[in-house]
Amino acid sequence: MKRLQLLVTVFALLLSLNTFANALVSIKGKVVDANTQAPLIGATLYISDLKASTSTNSNGEFTFNNIPSKGKFLLEVRYLGYKTSSKLIDLAAQQDISFALEPSVIESAEVVITGTPFSANNKTNSLAVVSVSRDKLAQSAATNLVDAIAKVPGVAQVTTGGAISKPSIRGLGYNRVLTMVDGAREEGQQWGDEHGVQVDQFSAARIEVLKGPASLLYGSDALGGVINIIDDLVPAEGTYNGNFTTNYNTNGGLTASSLMMQGNTNGFVYRGRVSYKNAYGFGYKGHVVPNAGFNEINTSAMLGLNKTWGYTHLSLSRFATNIGLVEEGPDADGNYADEDGNIISNSDAKSRSLNLPFQNINHYRAALNSNVLLGGGQLKSTFAFQRNIRKEFEETKDEPGLNLGLNSYTYDVKYSFANNGIWEPTIGLQGMYQTNRNSGEEFLVPDYNSNNIGTFAYLKRNFENGAINAGVRYDYKKIDGKDLFEDHGDHQDQIFSAFNNSFSNFTGSLGFAFDIAKNLNLKGNIGSGFRAPNIAELGANGKHEGTFRYEIGNSNLKQETSLQFDLGLTYQAENITLGLNAYSNKIYDYIYLSNLNGETIVNTDHDGNTETLPVYRFLQTDANLVGGEASVDFHLIKALHFENTFAYVKGTNKATNSPLPFIPAASLNNEIRFEPNLKGLSDSFIKVGLTNVFKQDRIDAFETETDGYTLFDAGIGTSFKTKKGKLNVWVTGQNLTNKLYYNHLSRYKLANIYNPGRNVSFGISVPL
Repeated sequence: MKRLQLLVTVFALLLSLNTFANALVSIKGKVVDANTQAPLIGATLYISDLKASTSTNSNGEFTFNNIPSKGKFLLEVRYLGYKTSSKLIDLAAQQDISFALEPSVIESAEVVITGTPFSANNKTNSLAVVSVSRDKLAQSAATNLVDAIAKVPGVAQVTTGGAISKPSIRGLGYNRVLTMVDGAREEGQQWGDEHGVQVDQFSAARIEVLKGPASLLYGSDALGGVINIIDDLVPAEGTYNGNFTTNYNTNGGLTASSLMMQGNTNGFVYRGRVSYKNAYGFGYKGHVVPNAGFNEINTSAMLGLNKTWGYTHLSLSRFATNIGLVEEGPDADGNYADEDGNIISNSDAKSRSLNLPFQNINHYRAALNSNVLLGGGQLKSTFAFQRNIRKEFEETKDEPGLNLGLNSYTYDVKYSFANNGIWEPTIGLQGMYQTNRNSGEEFLVPDYNSNNIGTFAYLKRNFENGAINAGVRYDYKKIDGKDLFEDHGDHQDQIFSAFNNSFSNFTGSLGFAFDIAKNLNLKGNIGSGFRAPNIAELGANGKHEGTFRYEIGNSNLKQETSLQFDLGLTYQAENITLGLNAYSNKIYDYIYLSNLNGETIVNTDHDGNTETLPVYRFLQTDANLVGGEASVDFHLIKALHFENTFAYVKGTNKATNSPLPFIPAASLNNEIRFEPNLKGLSDSFIKVGLTNVFKQDRIDAFETETDGYTLFDAGIGTSFKTKKGKLNVWVTGQNLTNKLYYNHLSRYKLANIYNPGRNVSFGISVPL
């Protein structure tokens, strides 16, 4: 906890900067319709690098208070039915700023913060970044945050029931995809199949998904991409508001609710949130899966200052969940039985009380984010502490079998030099120190210490119609595994042998993004990636509940390195948008799990019970992943949207010229969305969609083929205007035909458990 005390101390020191701050500075402006010059009321403006936001009044006017008196920042304005617009503003000029927005039925490019050291228009970002808004997250009826973004082209999920989903980007997952929360990389034993993302899904204002190697700015584990979970910007000066959101799913009986309150008083900003979720086991066509339920409670708070010298925010959160684990699938008749062989009825399976085995996870996070204006540039920093306590209860609810305690201390410091908006240089230093300790009676990975550090230099050159960027990075990581003996009284068995490994690598990236013609944007990137083996790959030795296998690590594994070529083309006209992305990713010393020659082991638990499990070992090979994504969005009339996306990836083991394991099947998504203009209402929609997943028959020798399937979805919703803001209501349905199907990346497929059947979700969001 000494590191946490240090975070609080640093926060207090930064608060003292207010004493030396300059006089308060304000900027003003106006937002109007480009054709009629009529003021646009309620348009929202953002300065992401200052975490500041405001909105226009009845005259279309806006004001930003308590912001720096100098510096150049990207200002973005959004208004429904108009093109999103952004411009670089010079605060030292103190000029009134005007935006003339053009009506549009198509959402245009927006400002992103992922894959760039500072906010940037996505059209000038050479990396493929997709943003998912809070409304789309809420209306997805997802059971967890990763489930909510699973329809983004190129994104898939490795699932273990409704509570656990792990992101896969372009065929790469686990420690090859980095999740960012509160500006810091999440560390929560993410090497495991049944280790999901530990974050409150209600806290996400939006999620940005970066597809492709991002090691330059994020280091090891960003070899495949980044999931950046972005919280709300602070409310406007003098504002105090809140929100209550709740929804109910008919499949699994999921109830999920969240209450948030926030405010801004003379630049002192604060936010608090509490969320709760509870579900019993999911079901499919006449069956409910017993002990597949979960419950979750999340609490978080943010305190900070937004002043003339920049901002500093301290975020504290606790994620706590209990998740039931399914040990066996149904019998030949499709029924589930208890330990005594008695059939479990659907009514009994709907119990919200968890039986053995189950997981208990507590994830504590403290993050200090700051952006201090220094020497004409911006000094951005994130210091974070995380403690992940993961327990698995197998034989009794009193004492955990597996008990892992992981402490992670991370830091990320970047300085963007003063610039005129043409040359934009940035340098950075990042690092992490970790300790992991076993406290239970069973062991899967050894105790270990890990320390890694990385430094990078990045340069962006802006032009009138685009930009080019380049960068270089060096990383070093050291991991020390500890000996571990199991005491049997008269003798000791060695479970793990000590090892000391170190890894280092240079990473580089070169990219461009240009408007090569009217409405036509071309972007490309050549980037290398780096990933050191995780602790499970180096030292695993045991069975993990819910995975149906026994894993054995290899301490002699080498680091993974990659080289990816990415090319994207976007065409955006008045009534149509077209997007094409193609990539080729060569990964050297790719690490993968394999069940060689059907190897098995007889595993004995502490009660003397035995079971035969397949043995999976970690191997290495050179690998190729090639694929692409395509999207077409038609707007035949203003209120009618016809959206289509396609994604495909092919993974090949170069040593054997055979398929890589755990590659998602190709998918095609179609959705028709009608958005009528109804008197007294706003944001109204009616949608129907098809999710088409193709057969996956390119499989490794130990995998089984997965048939293709088509799911039918639909939804309806609207918003009511109130004095406090918009009250949103919606009803959405998934798999409405109650299709029986397996997703190729479902871990429960191994136990012949189908994916969830029909689900109808009811939601409401009330402003406070």
